[in-house]
Amino acid sequence: MRPIYLCSPKQREGTIPLPMIHFRLVADRIDYQGCDTLLFTSKQAVLSAEAIDPEWKRLPSVAIGPATERQILGLGGRVLHRPERFYGEELAKDLVERFRDRRLLYLRPREVSFDSKAFLAGAGIGLKEQILYETDCRDYGPEDAPVDGAIVVFTSPSTIHCFLRNFSWKESYTAVVIGTATLEHLPPGCDYRIASEPSIDACLEAATGLRNEIFCDTK
Repeated sequence: MRPIYLCSPKQREGTIPLPMIHFRLVADRIDYQGCDTLLFTSKQAVLSAEAIDPEWKRLPSVAIGPATERQILGLGGRVLHRPERFYGEELAKDLVERFRDRRLLYLRPREVSFDSKAFLAGAGIGLKEQILYETDCRDYGPEDAPVDGAIVVFTSPSTIHCFLRNFSWKESYTAVVIGTATLEHLPPGCDYRIASEPSIDACLEAATGLRNEIFCDTK
């Protein structure tokens, strides 16, 4: 049976925890001036907003992904919309179609995989951004590397970057990624699967479907 390594900071039963990142707040207040709607693209952004200023909940939110939506609702926020399209240009097009008359505040990490602000500006929509947190890589030794034939679950581009800073990618590994934006950061030629939706649960569902496959090292 192939082991599943989870590179998220979260731990889940049936997986081997291998957290690649940790988070650090870089703001001490949220600047709502001129904005009437919040945009969140991750659970961590919601948790960061709550830690900085619980008053974020007085504005409605756009939630990218079901896990983000659940986090907003769980903290008492209001979700105005959850786009069906989660990534990059497709997401930006959805926002253009629905929120041309809204003044969006994107509460975000320092590193993002798509320049939503530039795209939306080209469509005539002003998007204000504020960086709330950043991620740092954790450090591991070679003895911590996943075993041959492992399934490695990546929940963000940063988890891939930090994994590759610590370990070499083996041909026997299979990656499970949370979405296409994360997929783009895998090394060329990787065996991979994409989760059906951008959530850890969906990643683990995909990984579980792989774990009972027979692994044969033919090298």
